[in-house]
Amino acid sequence: MLRVVLAEDSVLLREGLVGLLHRFGHEVVAAVGDAEALRDAASAYAPDLVVTDVRMPPGFQDEGLRAALALRAADPRLPVLVLSQYVQRAYAAELLDTGDGTGVGYLLKDRVGQVEQFAEAVERVAAGGTVVDPEVVRQLLRRRRDPLEALTPREREVLALVAEGRSNGAIARELVVTEAAVGKHIGNILAKLELPPAEGTHRRVLAVLAYLRG
Repeated sequence: MLRVVLAEDSVLLREGLVGLLHRFGHEVVAAVGDAEALRDAASAYAPDLVVTDVRMPPGFQDEGLRAALALRAADPRLPVLVLSQYVQRAYAAELLDTGDGTGVGYLLKDRVGQVEQFAEAVERVAAGGTVVDPEVVRQLLRRRRDPLEALTPREREVLALVAEGRSNGAIARELVVTEAAVGKHIGNILAKLELPPAEGTHRRVLAVLAYLRG
């Protein structure tokens, strides 16, 4: 069971998310409607996970994201899952820049309707994983090349699945190849993106950041 602080200004969606999280055995210790209340609740309850909308009162710009970034700055180990109405590549990249890029997620709100996928993302982020919405990945594949020009089509496909937070085993099952083949592709990707080993740094997360930024 996860202890979750939830921030969403829409009462209907907020209550729906509370019910969904309860359905999967998690406890929502606070459900709030603005960024200031989010910061206060996270401080008061020390949750296992924060789930927040990007746009919240009073300005309905990026208050929720800013609150999430502030929480991560104060405690880089705090898992945060951000929900957005639209694809905002900069938001996803900024969130992944916090801490060491682990324990963070960026999902479109439409993903909430895909209940099993949403529940999986919640648990993956809380466990320290990194999740980027598949639609963000698809748009990047269509629009961007640099610094990915050196990657083969299969390597870009593997990197897209890494960006979604998939493990090597899950990628192998998706592509119907061996885990050894996936490991080789990931090694090639990291080498081509010039990401040398570094203590305390997750190279897979750096690869995803390279993918988001270009």
